[in-house]
Parts: sequence; C-alpha cells; structure tokens
Amino acid sequence: MKLCTGLFFDGDPERFAARILDLEAAGVDMVLIPEIYGFDQISVLGYIAAKTKRIELMTGIVNVFSRSPALIAQSAATIDALSGGRFTLGIGTSGAQVIEGWHGVPFRRPLGRTRDTVDICRKVWSGDKVTHDGKSVSLPLPVEEGTGLGKPLKFMNRMQRQDIPIVIASIGPSNVEMTAEIADGWQPIHFVPDRFERVWGEALAVGNAKRSPDLGPLSIFADAQLAIGESEEVTEAREGSRGHIAFYVGGMGAKSKNYYNDLFCRYGWEEEAEKIQDLFLGGQRAEATAAVPDEYIDTANLIGPESHIKERLAVYKDVGVTHLTLSAQGANSLNDLAAVKSWIE
Repeated sequence: MKLCTGLFFDGDPERFAARILDLEAAGVDMVLIPEIYGFDQISVLGYIAAKTKRIELMTGIVNVFSRSPALIAQSAATIDALSGGRFTLGIGTSGAQVIEGWHGVPFRRPLGRTRDTVDICRKVWSGDKVTHDGKSVSLPLPVEEGTGLGKPLKFMNRMQRQDIPIVIASIGPSNVEMTAEIADGWQPIHFVPDRFERVWGEALAVGNAKRSPDLGPLSIFADAQLAIGESEEVTEAREGSRGHIAFYVGGMGAKSKNYYNDLFCRYGWEEEAEKIQDLFLGGQRAEATAAVPDEYIDTANLIGPESHIKERLAVYKDVGVTHLTLSAQGANSLNDLAAVKSWIE
C-alpha cells in the first residue's frame, strides 16, 4: 500500500517546493495536486517535477471538460518526461457548477467524455496517428462540424513512457463500472472500507468482468484524514472532519441532487443524511455538523491513538486499497505521515 497526500499550491513557490521536499523526505510515495478553479495544476506539477527526485506526481484531478483530450495527453506526457516517469494522470468530470460556471462549456455526456479522454490519451501515447470516433469527441473533427481540413496527427516527440497510468475519480454506479473496465486506478471520495462493498461492489464486479487483462488489477486510491494521538489537536482534527463531511452531505448541490448525500445514504446512514441536509440547508450548520455519526468519523478516517490507526490500516489493506491518500495538518503532520509509512511497509 502506497502512502499519498494532496497539496494545494498557495502561490509561494519556494515554500511549496520546501513542503514537497519535506514530504519526500518523510517517505510519502505520491503527491496529488488539485486544481478546481485556482492555480493551474499542470504548471505546478512541471515545477515540482524539476525540484524532486523520488516522489510520484499525480493530478488530483484534471477535469475532462477543461482541456481537450489531446491536450490532456500532451500535458501528461510532458510531466512524465520532466519527472523521469513519475507521473500518474488523475481525471474526473467535476460537476456542472464548475464546468458551466467556470469553463463555460456544457456539462454533457460526462461518462462519454471520460471514456473518450482515456481512449484518446492512450492513442496519443502510442505514437500512432490518432483517429477516434467517440460519443463526445471525434478526431479529426467530422467534416460537417468544421472546415473539413482536419487530418490525423501523431505526437511529435519521444515520450518517457507510453503507458502512463490513468486514475478516474468516480462514485456513481455507472461511472465506477466504467472505471473498473478501462482505468488503471479508481479514486472514490469519502471512502469507508468497512462499507464500500455494499455501495460499489456490484459496479466494480461488472466493470472488472469487462476489463482487459492487459490493464492488470485495478488500483484503489482511498482518502482519509490523519491525526495520531489523543491531544487537543487530534480532537480538533476529528471535529474538522465532522464539519467537512457535513458540508458535503448537507450543502454540496441542491436538496434533490447531492451526490454525496446519496453516497451517505448508500452507506446505510439514510436518516442521518436527511437530518444533516435539512439542518445545513436550514442554516443550522453547527447542528448539522453535530449530526454526523461517530461511526463515520471512526471508519472513514485515521484519527486517534496509535493502536487504533494500526488497526484501521489493516482494514484498508485487507479490502484491497493500494494507495492511501491522507490529509494531515498541524505541527505533527510530517511525523504522522512518516509513522504511517513505517507501519505499512
């Protein structure tokens, strides 16, 4: 099981590079760089590729509507070359609010766009001329949609690798099924190892049944917050996690369409999900936070004494998690990450 963590670029390149080097020294195997609608992650990854030697790099995630599939493939090949083959491409669809509100493009056929992006990336990396007849993207552009002058092209440079891993962030059943079929890795969110089979087991099984043997087994990227001990800082981390999930379950999206609330229900916390959402949307955020069940905090995170953390790490490993992405804050964050690294080796 590899140890990963995510890190936002805060605008200070020297401080950011120093933090990445500290993570590398602590034994962290991979760092995921997000984007959303802040600093562009591709530029940041190019910068830290030149600053690091060992740590693996990943987009966490690049949304498939923000760039053409060919440009995503080019960017991935570039970072992989700059890092000497240490890059993993993490992709996802984001949501309509970001895609239409920030990028100004329709949020249409997200699964088709994702599948087309994966297919085109692999065709670009093959070094052959790229043609693709997809549900959302076709290359060259069909004559009736443009000038008719487009022609098949191929990547111009020698690449570091032609098999850059692709990880898809997904939680919906159809998306998870597709992920298990075509991706190298799967990145869910709010992962509860004790309950994930009841939520995603069927979709994963159906997708894996259609999976090419050439892809090998599907990697699983699970996320959790990390805080080791019984100090006041650990208690604060626990309550911070409670507030974080209350925001997602209660306030992310409309009452009738909240993917994270749906996920909480599928985990088996239907009554709690409804209560959290009603309180949150009613302006009672503190009460919504307090309504998050302790069982979720205990099973979806690594917060507590060393003995508890070790027990929970074994659960993640037993259910097949290959990459554990931990969010650790505070003065002890590097020590906590280093401790986890020593326990999972």
